[in-house]
Amino acid sequence: MKYGIALPYTNARTVAKLSQLAEESGWDGVFLGDAIWCEDPMIALAATAMVTTRVRLGTMITPVPLRIPWKLASESLALDHLSDGRLVLGLGAGAVWMGWQAFPDEVTDNISRAEMLDETIDILTLLYQRKQFDYDGKHYHLKLTQMDLMHYPPKPVQQPRVPLWCVGLWPRKNSMGRVLKCDGVIAEKRSPENKPEDVTAEDIREIKEYVSAKRTESVPFDIVLNGNVADLNRSQLQDKLLPLIEAGTTWWIDGLWDATEEKAIERIRRGPPSREL
Repeated sequence: MKYGIALPYTNARTVAKLSQLAEESGWDGVFLGDAIWCEDPMIALAATAMVTTRVRLGTMITPVPLRIPWKLASESLALDHLSDGRLVLGLGAGAVWMGWQAFPDEVTDNISRAEMLDETIDILTLLYQRKQFDYDGKHYHLKLTQMDLMHYPPKPVQQPRVPLWCVGLWPRKNSMGRVLKCDGVIAEKRSPENKPEDVTAEDIREIKEYVSAKRTESVPFDIVLNGNVADLNRSQLQDKLLPLIEAGTTWWIDGLWDATEEKAIERIRRGPPSREL
């Protein structure tokens, strides 16, 4: 299992500094949140790409209904090249509770946001292939057959595309079906009352079996979990993570969403949880 750190919402200069420290401290990835009103994570990741050479860079997560798919493709393509192929895009339908009511023109109903996420995954995949195509979805319409191929940007460094991780609510059929079109699942779980629940090792085994049976893509597939284990002692950490590793989890993202810069530095310097397993 690889270990990433999700940095607090802050400015690009601080993100670059913390990311450099994360690389030096042995973390495998640095991830940034994205919201309806925040400093642009793509710009912050560009700053990070210039001061790191090894860590994966990604979003946790990009709220797709707030982004134009072809603009997202352009930005991610630039970051893929700038980082020499270290970018991964985490995608989701977005958290409406994070201030969307302040921007009343945004699409907030669940069905439309899910449809926009599906279509964005399709469009990103096609754009990364550097081919002419037309796309006629419910929310997005493209006529790239009318555009000269010479004006297209180059393909991404990573092939066949910049890796896409998508939030998947286990075991919901529509949500997990969407995941099959991607390169990884950010696994989540809800109770019948729609409250968050912990994803268990048994859930991970079932997700792995489901993906192996249903997915047609041949490229590797990640199973990603996120949370916070900073306050656990060694025994608690082993009880928490070792079963998840055994079940097939490939990434653990430790969240510092509300941490001060001082606290973030302290946590990052401790290094990834693997040091204490």
